[in-house]
Amino acid sequence: MDAGFVLLYRSRSYHFRFYSFVCGLHIRGILGLATAVRWGACALSIQSRKNLMKIARFLIAGAMVLSAASVPAAAKDWKTVTIMLEGAYAPWNLTNADGTLGGFEPELAKVLCAHAKIECKLVASDWDSAIASLNAGKFDAIMDALSITDERKQVIAFSIPYAATPATFATTRDGSVKTLPGTGTTIRLEGKPDEKPKLDALRAALKGKTIGIQTATVFAPFIYDNFKDVATVKEYKTSAERDLDLAAGRIDVGFDDSTYFQTAFESPDNKTLTFAGPSIAGPIWGEGEGVGLRKSDPELKALFDDAIKVALADGTVKTLSEKWFKMNIAP
Repeated sequence: MDAGFVLLYRSRSYHFRFYSFVCGLHIRGILGLATAVRWGACALSIQSRKNLMKIARFLIAGAMVLSAASVPAAAKDWKTVTIMLEGAYAPWNLTNADGTLGGFEPELAKVLCAHAKIECKLVASDWDSAIASLNAGKFDAIMDALSITDERKQVIAFSIPYAATPATFATTRDGSVKTLPGTGTTIRLEGKPDEKPKLDALRAALKGKTIGIQTATVFAPFIYDNFKDVATVKEYKTSAERDLDLAAGRIDVGFDDSTYFQTAFESPDNKTLTFAGPSIAGPIWGEGEGVGLRKSDPELKALFDDAIKVALADGTVKTLSEKWFKMNIAP
């Protein structure tokens, strides 16, 4: 037996007695921290047994804390997941007449969850508070045409992208801005300062006009950075609210995802709306659209990444996007 403390438990009394066989202290494993106070313990050997017992308790308590800290946290085994969608951004996601959620992302979510062998619950929530609510634990994931950007990566994690789409302007056929330069073409941007001349013709055409955008989208900073000095920018809680003002002539143009406008134009309320100007595409919108997740849930990210890879490889994303967007938006 190593020289050290022998701990004797006295039945029913809940007291401990500590005996020191030599003037030295040696405790195995994680309690080896006691070696650092060997000579201190020696000095205390002439003190009362009560003081020595206090030191032993301190060492044991410290060892227990260190031992607990050395055990890695167990990986979470996901069985159920709550996914947030706006329910008002057709065809990405929409609210059906019966209150259920439909569209491209709800149908894709069903496929992804089946592959991941998890039960998923879809809930509608406000777009502008989605990221804050995710981190607050109100739901586990966001699927709402959420662009993967460096700014958002600072506060949340993302799955790999399941879509990549351009953006464009929309106007009314009988409005103050009937068309814009570059209609039918594509401008590819990376978000670099030296790219601004590519937008000069648009800036000139929109001088003094009012541009409507949905708040908290990846498109908002683009419009502010490139057009705020020549036009008035008006934000809306939803894209649908913006479209109502555009159709009524209260704003001159709107800016949004091209796939959103394509479906919005099919509504009888938007029959006068039309595309205007070029499609704006490229890395300026990030890597594409992905599932938004908490940084503290790497296991859930792995599940979605794997499921998205399968859905891209087997053509599921292509099939669903052609159904809802009439085009393939797979990245």
